[in-house]
Amino acid sequence: MMALPFLTAFLALLGGAFASRAIGIALWAVTLVLILVLFRLHATDPLDIVL
Repeated sequence: MMALPFLTAFLALLGGAFASRAIGIALWAVTLVLILVLFRLHATDPLDIVL
């Protein structure tokens, strides 16, 4: 799952460099949303700690 933000960030760089700037910005926004969603899933995951 953590490979997806890196993949979309790489695609944003390629889109901004070789295609249009709008594609790069859109993919960058997708990367930010994906990072926030993955963080929410990670931060709300219960820990199995037995004390």
